[in-house]
Amino acid sequence: MSVAKDNLNAIITVSGLIKHYKDLVAVNNLSLCINPGEIYGFLGLNGAGKTTTIRMLLGMIRPSAGTVSLFGTRVRPGQRSIWTQVGYMVETPHAYPDLTVRENLEVIRRLRKIKNTNAVQEVIEQLGLTYEAEKRTGDLSLGNAQRLGLAKAFIHHPDLLILDEPANGLDPAGIVEIRNLLRNLAEKHDVTIFMSSHILSEVSQLAMRIGVLHKGRLIKELNARELEEQEQKRLLVDVRNRTIALSILEKAGIKTSLEDNNSIIIKDKKTIEHPDRIAVLLVNAKCPPTRLVVEHGDLESYFLDLVVRKGADDERNS
Repeated sequence: MSVAKDNLNAIITVSGLIKHYKDLVAVNNLSLCINPGEIYGFLGLNGAGKTTTIRMLLGMIRPSAGTVSLFGTRVRPGQRSIWTQVGYMVETPHAYPDLTVRENLEVIRRLRKIKNTNAVQEVIEQLGLTYEAEKRTGDLSLGNAQRLGLAKAFIHHPDLLILDEPANGLDPAGIVEIRNLLRNLAEKHDVTIFMSSHILSEVSQLAMRIGVLHKGRLIKELNARELEEQEQKRLLVDVRNRTIALSILEKAGIKTSLEDNNSIIIKDKKTIEHPDRIAVLLVNAKCPPTRLVVEHGDLESYFLDLVVRKGADDERNS
């Protein structure tokens, strides 16, 4: 398992973190190191311990053992200095239901002691809440309530964002908007982002590193390049006469293999980038393809396979 080395400038440092409730171990000996400007995806099935971990990061609950530090400062009761640098959203965003979106954000602006009186309007526009600004929060859709939660997290321009399932309830267009916003914050404003999710395909499009949590344990940690290898593309070719097609491709120096459903598989990167060349080659040889498609590796299957294998290992060791 690849684990980031300790960094004196780390934004988040977690060491030997444990949380148990009577006989239930929610988080089990978790250690993490998140560096400045990094987008870290915290991935796990529902009930894996993601939200419990986030609550300990934010000092909302006390760990049974282990330590959490943000910006090099230990998180403990009464510690207030670090929270001006942190924005967060945990589980379902809460708001005053009888107040409008604008009024809810104004409350946060004053609680945060933000001097910029335009901060509310700026974050409303940033999160695409202009048409909902004067609506009662209790009347918002789930997606717009999520946007409001994100707006409350962003409004004071924090150096660290801790977000629990930030894409929850958003439609596809909204997910893309939030993804672009988070990427912009990290790349152009050096904001460090720690985000949880149970959807690998979504996290993979944003995170620089991903930690996979299962039953409170970190079972895998991988960076973007390692994840890309798991998502390796391949070219699938179907033809009416597979024997002739294989011979044609072999003579052209193209390595192939066969899938269970008898599709011809090509993994050469240059060929995958120009599938039209395969089409021309086969057509000119009078063996035209009936299907020619570039397929991505199934990230969700990879994630679930990790979890299943970990569960099997746990059973054998118990």
